[in-house]
Amino acid sequence: MHNFTYEQPQSIEKAAGSSGRFIAGGTTLVDLMKLGVETPPVLVDVTALPLAQVETLPTGALLIGAMVRNSDLAHHPVVLEQYPVLSQALLSGASPQLRNMATTGGNLLQRTRCPYFRDPTSGGCNKRNPGSGCAAIDGHHRMMAILGTSEHCIATHPSDMCVAMMALEAVIHIEGAKGKRTIAIGDFYKLPSDTPHIENALESGDLITHVELPPASGTKQAYLKLRDRASYEFALASAAVVVRIDGGHIRFARVAMGGVGTRPWRSHEAEAMLTGKAANSAAFTSAAQAALAHAKPHPENEFKVELAKRCVVRALKTATA
Repeated sequence: MHNFTYEQPQSIEKAAGSSGRFIAGGTTLVDLMKLGVETPPVLVDVTALPLAQVETLPTGALLIGAMVRNSDLAHHPVVLEQYPVLSQALLSGASPQLRNMATTGGNLLQRTRCPYFRDPTSGGCNKRNPGSGCAAIDGHHRMMAILGTSEHCIATHPSDMCVAMMALEAVIHIEGAKGKRTIAIGDFYKLPSDTPHIENALESGDLITHVELPPASGTKQAYLKLRDRASYEFALASAAVVVRIDGGHIRFARVAMGGVGTRPWRSHEAEAMLTGKAANSAAFTSAAQAALAHAKPHPENEFKVELAKRCVVRALKTATA
């Protein structure tokens, strides 16, 4: 492993002013350092910062510290009661050991598992080496994205948690050189376009401090993950749905998908198709078709189009049962 400097700031302000890479659970960054994909000269340990609390705000929103471990968040009583889609998503990810280490802030910054990105000797990767090409397009791309792709990148976003947070319309709190600010999760992740290496809206020195979830009482929620094996596997397709039903009709709908997009993928098309409709199979099928209408698969992942449709339908049926 390459040489680096290690720091332990005692305040959020000092951490946010650092030019190094932040490390907490290390479940992604350490792996990438071992592979030679990430080579930060400075590691800033943020585990001592007071960011490991979950609290309900006077507005009814839930404020989650960036250092809250995935396992703790999944089993938090408020999350289980009011945000079950988040708990389900967290518990479907990785393994119990990794969930005990991984943090909320780190999960938001999880990087793709594309093998061409993770292996510096495997060929071109515009995420890892801008301008070098995308070997996945003409290579092995069964696990790659079918939504939000470009000619420069088809890598899939790997997180389960972020799909649920997209459906819950989370707001990300950030502190950095420009002070404190918030970014809606829908604006946080960037499409690859011709700059796949720019994955989110963070600037140098920015530190994620909290994630805020708007009130979700009265909604029905579900997360469904389809994968090659039952555990410790990334999604081929997943769906997070949050709906509110009144008189048998859907008055509010949020639909997000994983395993198919270059970022956690929210489908406004599916939501529009559901709103005002009766909560039945016909509406769910129409919503799923709308969600995948603009999919651009490659030969090895064409199956994801139908798989993702079925995933959305089943998640909606589960949530509204």
